[in-house]
Amino acid sequence: MEIDAIILSESDNVATVLTEIDAGLTIKIRKGDELILFKSAEKIPYGYKITLEKIETGQKIIKYGEVIGQATTRIAPGCVAHVHNIESLRGRGDLD
Repeated sequence: MEIDAIILSESDNVATVLTEIDAGLTIKIRKGDELILFKSAEKIPYGYKITLEKIETGQKIIKYGEVIGQATTRIAPGCVAHVHNIESLRGRGDLD
């Protein structure tokens, strides 16, 4: 089974793409043994994260079942989640 992206934990709200994805494509995402069909809203570069749901400003971004950051702006489903719209919450030293 060829897939385009993978969800690493049941609680993740992003998936990692395994190939460059063009806008408007229906992609195949593996979530455990399940295959999910999902539409990309924009071009997603190889290795980047794609949002699986609407993400509100300040909402936690979850990958690997862990919070890796929070959204700095609203992110629509199927869009890139990366440094331009996420701020890291790990290793900053100014947060508890």
